[in-house]
Formats: sequence, C-alpha cells, structure tokens
Amino acid sequence: MNDSDARAGQAARPKRADARRNQESLLEAAAAEFVTSGVEAPVRDIAARAGVGTGTIYRHFPTRADLIVAVYQHQVEACAKAGSDLLASSMSPHAALGQWINQFVDFLVTKHGLAAVLHSDDPSFETLHTYFLDRLIPVCTQLLDAAVEAGEIRSDITAYELMRGVGSLSIGGGKDPNYDARRLAELLVAGLRLPS
Repeated sequence: MNDSDARAGQAARPKRADARRNQESLLEAAAAEFVTSGVEAPVRDIAARAGVGTGTIYRHFPTRADLIVAVYQHQVEACAKAGSDLLASSMSPHAALGQWINQFVDFLVTKHGLAAVLHSDDPSFETLHTYFLDRLIPVCTQLLDAAVEAGEIRSDITAYELMRGVGSLSIGGGKDPNYDARRLAELLVAGLRLPS
C-alpha cells in the first residue's frame, strides 16, 4: 500500500466518538462566542471557552470561514434532528411544535451573529441559505402536519410562512434587553391553536 492509499483509508474512517465530542464542543463554544462578540471574535477566546488550545481549533478549522460554515451547519443539523425527537417525546404535536420553534429562535439569534458574514461575497457561504431551507422546512412541515392532523392547529399556514414570521420576530429586538423574541414566537404558535 502506498502513502496515498493509506491517507485515503484514514480519510474514509469515521471520527472517533471523543473526536466528534471535541469538535461539537468547539462548535458550541464558537457559536456562543459569535453571539456575544461577533464572528470576528479572537480564536483564543473561542479556544478558552471550549477549554482547548488555539492549535486544536486550527487543526479542525484551518480558516475562519471553515469555522463559520461548520458552526452554521452544526446548528442547522441540531435543529433538524430536534423535530422528530420532539414529536416522539412531547405531550402533543402542538407542544412539539412550540418547543421546536423555541429552539429555532435560539438558532436564529446565533445566526444573526453570523448574518453579515453569510451575506458577504465569500463563496464559502453561498449555499448556506439553501442548505438551511432544505433542511429545516421539511422538519417544520412535519411538525405542522402532525399538529393539523391531531386537530390542534389551523391548517392555513405553511412552514415557510411560519419560519419567516419567527425570523422577523427574532431580529426585531436587536440588542434591546426588554425584547423577548422567544415569548413573541410562543404567542405566534399559540395563535395557531384551534378553539376547543
């Protein structure tokens, strides 16, 4: 076996569980730092929050763009996975929808920390919005359909409309400490309920 065959075999191997946990910890630390300090936050601050050295971050994410894309995708995937988990564990489809919308609001607050970069001319970010819609609209649709089928909510709203509405509520307050996007999104979801 030559060196290129050995490297190809290493690349094809899945990451060990501890390596995946470490990378997840890095992504969560970066997301939190982006919310508080913006996407230009020093790598040393992200490393300190994650409890690792800066070399570890650069080993996983050689450029800031790599880190930003990975944070965004990690959060989209967590939000997407939560949909079916919540449907399986919640008291009702409407409750699952409400919990998912809360998680979606949390994601959007972090995303707005990334907004300027995501709308830049950097080609690394071009496909992220499509990725976001492709992954999350089906999840929201599944939650809405389950709540409609259970007779809990009205049927005249699409996932795209609901997500756009929640998105607008999420950016409405900016840095105003008296503005609670989550509370407003909860009121929006409560307004979907059919009268008993």
